[in-house]
Amino acid sequence: MPADDRAELLLREMTLEEKCGQLTSVMPWSLVRADGSAAEGAEELLVNPPGHVAQLIVDDPAQLARLVGTIQHRFVTGTRLGIPALLHAEALNGFLAGGHMVFPTAIGLAATWSPELVEEMTDLIRRQMRRTGLAHALSPVMDVALDPRWGRVHETYGEDPYLAAAFSVAFTRGLQGADLAEGVVATGKHFLGYAVTAGGRNQSAFEAGSRQTRDLFAYPFEAAIQIAGLKSVMNGYADIDGVPAGISREMLTGLLRGTLGFDGFVSADYATLEQVVTRQRAASTPGEAGRLAIAAGLDVEFPTPFAYGSALVAEVEEGRLDVRDVDACVRRVLRAKFELGLFENPYPQEHIDITAVAREGETLSQQLARRSVVLAKNDGTLPLPQEGLTVAVIGPHADAVLRQFAAYTYPAWREAVNGLELGEHGTMAGAEEIKSSWFDRLFSPVDVAALARDRYGARPLAEEIATFAGDVLPEPGCTMTRPLGQEAVERAVEAARGADVVVLALGGASLWFTGERTEGEDSDSADISLPAAQARLAEAVSATGKPLVVVLVQGRAYALPEVVRDAAAIVVSTFGGPYGAKAVAEVLFGAVNPSGKLPYSVPRHSGQIPVHHHQKAGTGYRSPLPAHIPRHYLDMEATPLYAFGHGLSYTDFTLTDLACDPEVDTTGTAGISATVTNTGTLAGATVVQLYLRINTSGVTRPAQQLAGFHRVELAPGQSCRVTFHVSAAQLGCTNLAHDFAVEPATVEVFLGFDSDDRALTGSFELIGKPRVLTSSERAFLSETTTAKESACREYCSAPPTTPNTTPPNC
Repeated sequence: MPADDRAELLLREMTLEEKCGQLTSVMPWSLVRADGSAAEGAEELLVNPPGHVAQLIVDDPAQLARLVGTIQHRFVTGTRLGIPALLHAEALNGFLAGGHMVFPTAIGLAATWSPELVEEMTDLIRRQMRRTGLAHALSPVMDVALDPRWGRVHETYGEDPYLAAAFSVAFTRGLQGADLAEGVVATGKHFLGYAVTAGGRNQSAFEAGSRQTRDLFAYPFEAAIQIAGLKSVMNGYADIDGVPAGISREMLTGLLRGTLGFDGFVSADYATLEQVVTRQRAASTPGEAGRLAIAAGLDVEFPTPFAYGSALVAEVEEGRLDVRDVDACVRRVLRAKFELGLFENPYPQEHIDITAVAREGETLSQQLARRSVVLAKNDGTLPLPQEGLTVAVIGPHADAVLRQFAAYTYPAWREAVNGLELGEHGTMAGAEEIKSSWFDRLFSPVDVAALARDRYGARPLAEEIATFAGDVLPEPGCTMTRPLGQEAVERAVEAARGADVVVLALGGASLWFTGERTEGEDSDSADISLPAAQARLAEAVSATGKPLVVVLVQGRAYALPEVVRDAAAIVVSTFGGPYGAKAVAEVLFGAVNPSGKLPYSVPRHSGQIPVHHHQKAGTGYRSPLPAHIPRHYLDMEATPLYAFGHGLSYTDFTLTDLACDPEVDTTGTAGISATVTNTGTLAGATVVQLYLRINTSGVTRPAQQLAGFHRVELAPGQSCRVTFHVSAAQLGCTNLAHDFAVEPATVEVFLGFDSDDRALTGSFELIGKPRVLTSSERAFLSETTTAKESACREYCSAPPTTPNTTPPNC
């Protein structure tokens, strides 16, 4: 029978207590001990069983599968109705569980501009999770990150809604699969506007009008819903127009379900409803918070019951909540479980080859890390010669093997578990009280740096550079945020004097809540300048007069001091995982020709924020200057230091021969094409980027918006004709009547290699009758073709290893 019918029949058999339990989650230690035996109170808990189990993380896949199988067996055989539990895990940059491959964090994935590789990554994650019995991933992060003060920028795909949509769709497709019976539910988070809260502070209020909310911040969610069938959404912690997101019917039912067409279930971010009571003061009791959340359309409370479960039962029994509203939420959860095939196959795979699993995705992780490296500046110093060079590698990232692993990777999680041993803040809500009974039994204290080396083959930058250089002189000089004293600086200066070139390994660190960090959850910054200790070290080393190559390891933009901006070369590495440092070294010495592109704009100063490329026409640095006013600020330019989409190569590319349809009907598709040519001497890759300015009547729209991109790999002298097919249904906006519509307009076209590049410009007229579009009628991503497409695609997906190999005549 269809999943909807099965869910309805099962719902009729459930008591009120069972229904309200199905909307709750528990931590795994509430059900089992670390050895798999029943936890104290587990039998009573399963009388009205929870529907979900949160964050079961252990050290190897076989152990994980055993515990999941034990838990699931208790649900299937030890409860009245035998409803399987839905177990969830994080999967932002790999399945967050021991023994599985780590990939670059989301902002690093975005820097590849290769969503097809992310779909390949999540297809692997899907198989890994289902193998161990988990079928719900709390990923990806679809927030559009416009404020680099926010510590979680590295969890996003950057500042552009189109780029975020492309990666969100790819991530969702790979994770959920062609058939959800073999897939994993993806969760788009955080709905809505979580990345642009007041003051850049985590969990603060989100302030935006209805047009910007729908047209900008909802764009990646809507694309994933309509194109990839996204099955779950997680609310944010912010309040929106004065209402906490988790209890906002306007957001969760009106916008999400009514306007965007979402038909999956909404998962509460951890402790959402507790915060509604204790932080936001929008409810006075758990029952009141639960009642408001159910009415809003929040289906499941994570990670433990506070306002759902027994509190919800009381609200119904006392007449304050209609049981039909509860039924609507339960129906959505049950339907997902039927669609996932949990009733037919609730158990993990019986045998797991731990060694084989650990190597899965190794080549893909390296490929993503290489593509994520961005060459921001180069005066010709790079690539460095590979023979006989003495290199001083100086800075806090010189010998830091862990700092390419951001939060939401397993090594970072193990660091946080070690922190529990020291009495530091826990890693997740609901975990604080079980240290001795769970973590101490499952996880012995570990040298996490050794774990990163042994399990993933990770090495710090200085060691990776040593594979190319004749001699390497590493010195930290300072920590991420603190000086180590004058002697440490003097040792760094002495190393610089003895070297042919200096690699300044600077940047940030992402950790979970504790430790010396510059980024991460609840780790925001009022000043996004590179830490002062690093700037002082750079100035001391620069005074030696040796050529400086700066490597910035970062998940968000930093405002760079003059000494860094003046370096001979700047390379950006975006928390690339186990092979992040290796990829940087390969780029420095020319073993890899860099092709990464920035997924965010880099400001000159903190005071410029916001500085994203798609500012509205007439706003910020997109505003025309009045006569006799030389620049927007008195003290500096208003433009970014490095534009969104910027990234250099060791070869050169040109764009020529723009062709653009002169007129396109509001029901039609625009064709925009150009020829990209490798005019340099090396094989390389670049990303052709299409930007549009749509001059609609009556409303202000972005001065430009990304409307398509295409990555091409070409040998020296080779060309490829790239054509973008942009549906008119992609060009709509919320109009004066507050309808989402595509209307007649003049559309200006910009083609280039970054958001400020105007290599080719043109325009076309959007003509015909205005069209009001439902969400299902919209288009979100343009299609791209190349001349002799099949030959080009074959070549570009597996380019030759030797530079003299000639690709097909694109």
